Amino acid sequence: MPIFEFRCLKCNEVFEILMMSTEDEAEMRCPHCGAEDFERVLSTTSYAMGFGKGESRGPTVESRECASGSCTTWNFPGHSKD
Repeated sequence: MPIFEFRCLKCNEVFEILMMSTEDEAEMRCPHCGAEDFERVLSTTSYAMGFGKGESRGPTVESRECASGSCTTWNFPGHSKD
């Protein structure tokens, strides 16, 4: 169930549209002014994962020196392509 965010080009209001499935039809109008002229915006995300008994399996950070100075890699738990 993706939530899409849009910015109205008329009144600059940012709003969300929830799509339950690919067959869903949503009214594509700004809820503030009713305009149909808007652009999709990049949504922010949050990451949280909880485990019991003080166990922490959240993301880890690996910093190292590289040609451009220092490089950082974030490792998130879960399935990887490796």
